[in-house]
Amino acid sequence: MKILIVGPANPYRGGIAALNERLAIQLQAEGHEVEIINFTVQYPNFIFPGKTQYTDTPPPANLKITRMINAVNPFNWIATGIKLRKKKADLVIVRFWLPLMAPSTATICKLTRSSKTKVIAIVDNLLPHEKRIGDKLFIRYFLNQTNGLFAMSDCVYNEFSIFDKIKPRILSPHPIYDHYGEIIPKEEALQKLNLDSSKKYILFFGFIRDYKGLDLLLNAFADKRIDKNRYHLIVAGEFYSNEEKYKKIIDDLSIQNEVHLFSEYIPEDEVNRFFCACNIIAQPYKSATQSGVTQIGYHFNKPMLVTNVGGLSEIIENGKCGYVVNPVESEITEALLDYFQNDREEQFSDQVKIAKEKFSWTNYSKAIFELHKLCT
Repeated sequence: MKILIVGPANPYRGGIAALNERLAIQLQAEGHEVEIINFTVQYPNFIFPGKTQYTDTPPPANLKITRMINAVNPFNWIATGIKLRKKKADLVIVRFWLPLMAPSTATICKLTRSSKTKVIAIVDNLLPHEKRIGDKLFIRYFLNQTNGLFAMSDCVYNEFSIFDKIKPRILSPHPIYDHYGEIIPKEEALQKLNLDSSKKYILFFGFIRDYKGLDLLLNAFADKRIDKNRYHLIVAGEFYSNEEKYKKIIDDLSIQNEVHLFSEYIPEDEVNRFFCACNIIAQPYKSATQSGVTQIGYHFNKPMLVTNVGGLSEIIENGKCGYVVNPVESEITEALLDYFQNDREEQFSDQVKIAKEKFSWTNYSKAIFELHKLCT
């Protein structure tokens, strides 16, 4: 089958680009002809919250990544759609994560789609965490240009019905991110990070935005019942929100010596040292759909603490692979105390190793082709 994946890839960074590349590798391994149609211009600089949109990591070998889409140039959308239509692909997989991107990708899909070429949208977030005027108009326009809808969490799957009750759809969980390096010994990981090997660590990982609840975790961690001589917190990721606000929380709570800030984008080849150094991963999100961080955690066999928002509770079974709590400081504290005081790391890690089998890339690609059949 000839397949086009429309969305970001190297040299752009982030979880969506990473999934596109890993999906392309999976589809190629299954014998399909795959090309990623990438952006030349993705976000206008004035709306991008981070330091840079780009990565220094080289692209995966043997992947065809063609930079073609200018997200801010309508004439480019038309030209790209015409070019892609001429490729006569069997399947176009387009990513949707932000309504602001819909005018470009939807126009391209509208021009590419035909009786032969079916368009499937993998929807990371349908309703955005940070709302803007025109979101619903853009969402509806995008969905109208697709043949089928693919969700990775129940909450997104259910949101489809707000805009469309008829179009074929399928639900399959976010697969494991297994391309962030091998598992290394904890002592080696701590040494690489220059951290004290006598401590145990809680990890908060990924781009830092207000909806991810770092403030909840900091306040929960500051609880006097958590022994700061034994347990520390690692915060690793670039700030997409006001960094000074979080530094002030740390200062006001007097936990400067127990919180280790790595406030920068973590390159792919350094991700494993953070996950291998920690004892548990914390995702105290205030809102969510699904998260790639949990799927990195599964790869490294790490127990996780998540909040009961969006699709996070679908991925972590409470009391087996970790904890599902409400986004409330006291509940986060109680879970951390239970984890460390009852020495649950080995017990939960064993369950993680069992549970992660259902998040295979084979299952993910199988769901894509099941949806494709429903569209034909």
